[in-house]
Amino acid sequence: MAAPLIPLSDWPDPPALAAEKAALRQSAMAARAALRLPDAGEALARTVLLHCPPPPGALLAGFWPMGDEIDIRPLMRRLAEAGHALALPVTPRRGHPLLFRRWAWGGKLVPGRFGTSVPPDDAEVVTPQALLVPLLAFDATGARLGYGGGFYDRTLGGLPGAWALGVAFAAQQVEKVPAGVHDVALHGIATEAGFLRTER
Repeated sequence: MAAPLIPLSDWPDPPALAAEKAALRQSAMAARAALRLPDAGEALARTVLLHCPPPPGALLAGFWPMGDEIDIRPLMRRLAEAGHALALPVTPRRGHPLLFRRWAWGGKLVPGRFGTSVPPDDAEVVTPQALLVPLLAFDATGARLGYGGGFYDRTLGGLPGAWALGVAFAAQQVEKVPAGVHDVALHGIATEAGFLRTER
């Protein structure tokens, strides 16, 4: 089931909220770039498997980490070994939800938009039941600051029954993430230091 398309003209935040998010986005990117935690990916995998594993047998959408994002590849490998089918997101044109293509651990990847790595075009399009969600900053309520395209908010808005777990470094937590009406809170946040349950 595809997420409903929200016209781009209906999506932008009010100017004050957009400015607040932009300022936090810049500081969050700088703070994350300064982190040096080479073993965080393995620690994140242990956190998820011990404290917040996805529903058994769920088709899981991860993502191929870019730049200084926390490395979720150890987690995806272990989830595949545990029997989860995997998918990776393909970024569409602006104003649309993400598209997900089936991918097996170790399978072929090709360059995607914005520097992403994605399955090839002939890979099956699937609807995930569980998602690992990247972010720049998060707070104790489960509010997430993304990169500004709105892709995950649109996607999660169209998958109301999906299990959605934010994955990040613990140092990416802030006191408050500014949120608007289109921002979708996550069920929880997993980091290399532990699990923050935010689902009510």
